Amino acid sequence: MNVYVFTGPTISAAEARQELDAVYLPPAAEGDVFRLVLRRPEVIGIIDGYFDSVPTVRHKEILWAMSQGIHVFGSASIGALRAVELAAFGMEGVGRIFESYRDGILEDDDEVAVAHGPSEVGFIAGSEAMVNIRCTLQKAELDGVISAETRTALENIAKGCFYPDRSYPSLFRCASDRGLSEGDLARLRQWLPEGRVNQKRKDAIAMLRLIRKRLKDGLKPKTVSYSFQHTVMWESTRRQSGELRFDSNAEPSAIVLESLLDELRLKGDQYKQHNLLALGRYLAIQEAHRLGVVVNEPRRQKAESAFRRERNLFDDDELQRWLSDNGLSRDDFDALMIDEAHLSWFDQRGQSISLACLPNQLRLSGDYARLLERASAKNRLLKSLGLTNPSVQNTNLTESELLQWYFVDVLRGGIPSDLNTSWQKLGFANAVAFRRALSKEYLFRQFKDKHRKDLKNSERRTG
Repeated sequence: MNVYVFTGPTISAAEARQELDAVYLPPAAEGDVFRLVLRRPEVIGIIDGYFDSVPTVRHKEILWAMSQGIHVFGSASIGALRAVELAAFGMEGVGRIFESYRDGILEDDDEVAVAHGPSEVGFIAGSEAMVNIRCTLQKAELDGVISAETRTALENIAKGCFYPDRSYPSLFRCASDRGLSEGDLARLRQWLPEGRVNQKRKDAIAMLRLIRKRLKDGLKPKTVSYSFQHTVMWESTRRQSGELRFDSNAEPSAIVLESLLDELRLKGDQYKQHNLLALGRYLAIQEAHRLGVVVNEPRRQKAESAFRRERNLFDDDELQRWLSDNGLSRDDFDALMIDEAHLSWFDQRGQSISLACLPNQLRLSGDYARLLERASAKNRLLKSLGLTNPSVQNTNLTESELLQWYFVDVLRGGIPSDLNTSWQKLGFANAVAFRRALSKEYLFRQFKDKHRKDLKNSERRTG
């Protein structure tokens, strides 16, 4: 199950895990949702998030997540606020707090804000949320514990406090100082331990249960009606956000992309080479998505088998070491294999797209004139020998010998484990075209030296 939930003071990860099997992360901050999307989750749930001490999660991060086919749910706290603001775009809000904001009953962010401790103490709440106080006082009035006048007065006192200072003990002190009914306050104190309402927690649990139900019923990738705009500001955010990684204790941390890229940039031309390859990879995957290519489990497994063969990762321990070295979880690897399956599809069907751009790319790289001259020389020589369209038989080699010559002697590598698809990776239309090109290259190399010697001998005789 590939589900991630941001939580903190509203409900602990241990309590939440009893409702939904998921990866639980600290309160959401700016960049967290972006980093999470790179791990390809099915669902992101947002309960808690930072408000003022740390930049809060951006709306555009959530919009981007949904545009990538990820379902995003929100409840209880910052999740409810973002869900109201992005409901029209497809974010799904859950619970009474979300509904109160949606219907205009609540407006201020401080209704759900609380002070809380650090992760080392489980983000324990150090104050009471205004929305919880409201729900508690309303229930106390309905239960006949306090009058409507006392409820209104207590709500006004709590609302007038700065959110980190809100608590029931401070509320009672202020109420006594202002002369509120001691009878109402005494009954409220006695009722409070059992009657207190934690609406934020209730809404969080409701969201977790809804996600569990949706997953059980079968959740298809999210579809959206908007076109996501890659603005300059968004690209800056992407570069600054980095990637989400987990250490050996399953604690999340961010690897800033800029730091990684600095190491690559210092390698000179390698940055440009990798950047072009990354761009091609991105565009190919996007084209596969645009055309609706679906990678089912057999396709993913086929991509994984090919990937592991190419890197000699036959043993599960070897694969695990590779994942560790590259900072990937098994879920990350599965997502990577889905990308590889999309690329494999593109390699087989999308060659015509890149072929149209290759000549200009060769001109820009400075290789065009050299390759053109060699191709022309090859064609002239083979034509003069009556070998315009040679086959493997013309080389006097077996097919396996020809492949051995090319992969080992020419490329200085090894024979590919999957010869049946090696021609695809080299960009040939089919195996016949690959064998013909190999035959022409072999014959050209064999005869060009002989042709050069014959010319020199002829020049000596005529001289």
